[in-house]
Amino acid sequence: MQLLIKTFHGLEEVLAKEVKDLGGRNVVPLRRAISCEGDLKFLYNANHQLRTALKVLVPITQFNARDESELYKNTQQIDWSKYIQLNQTFAIDSVVFSSTFKHSKYVALKVKDAIVDQFRDRTNRRPDVDTQFPDIRINVHIKDNEVSLSLDSSGESLHKRGYRHSGHPAPLNECLAAGMLILAGWEPSIPLIDPMCGTGTILIEAAMMASNIAPGVKRKKYPFMNWKDFDKRLWMSVVKEGKEAEVVPSVSIKGGDIDSKSIDIAKMGSLDLGLGRFISLEKIAFNSHHPKNKEGILICNPPYGERIQPKDINALYKEIGDHLKANYTGFDAWILSSSKEAMKHIGLRSSKKIALYNGPLECKFQQFKVFEGRPKKKEKEST
Repeated sequence: MQLLIKTFHGLEEVLAKEVKDLGGRNVVPLRRAISCEGDLKFLYNANHQLRTALKVLVPITQFNARDESELYKNTQQIDWSKYIQLNQTFAIDSVVFSSTFKHSKYVALKVKDAIVDQFRDRTNRRPDVDTQFPDIRINVHIKDNEVSLSLDSSGESLHKRGYRHSGHPAPLNECLAAGMLILAGWEPSIPLIDPMCGTGTILIEAAMMASNIAPGVKRKKYPFMNWKDFDKRLWMSVVKEGKEAEVVPSVSIKGGDIDSKSIDIAKMGSLDLGLGRFISLEKIAFNSHHPKNKEGILICNPPYGERIQPKDINALYKEIGDHLKANYTGFDAWILSSSKEAMKHIGLRSSKKIALYNGPLECKFQQFKVFEGRPKKKEKEST
């Protein structure tokens, strides 16, 4: 079975390794995705186990379409009764990057019409459309004039783990947080600190990784459960194997935030997964948060000056840098931000920069190795 697995820009190689470790074959990194091959069990595992995947798609066909009539005609050439039954509902999700097809909703409408008309012509009946909770999801991707149609096995984006409680204005995406941990080289044996943790996404993802808890552990429904070839017994074996692989970790994960509501939300999320005892959380300003270990990894996602507006973002980042230099010698500090100007005020030379996207914002995930007695000259040359 050919699969296309979606992820964030910058996480393609991370996802590729995850897929290989899970048993995927012929893995090829693409832009914001990887292609691979796998059997039905791998499809189920990919949805249940992959930490940096957003969607798992099964390609149906590809074709070129110069206009809407060719889009309709080529879509009708597929035998949709293989994928959709009359008593099922379906929905079309479309992503379009084309000068010919400019409106994704119109593309979705034309594909829907082609499918419905085929059923009506053959049976005088048609399946219904349900845009919110469909049985079957069809994904349409158009780049220029190249059209790809796929079955969406995941439905709701896989980053929605089910532990997040609403209330924070700028929550970090769960898949992005997991990818950041992997890119930073964090392992459960390394003490981890997030002194500006918000609702604790980075910390909860770390605790899930340390406990080997499947990211899909709380999800009960996927569109693949409505496919003709759904094997319930095989799916239950995947869930059982995931549960049996869980471990009790020995790990040091600590976080703090000045906002008490965010800390409460982080605590609720960790408790939902039974991970509260592995994560130490406290209401505290970042510049009052001091490590108890001599070495470790610090990862944080400070305000960028976008959705959360600090009074003086440059002064905030300078304060972060000063606190790192004074209190985190021996640590690798990783900071995600879209503010290039503010990052210059950290006052440390970055040893690695990785381009990532947090929503629509292009960010840099930068590593700062905090050494004792760093020469002032290097601080002035920092970027």
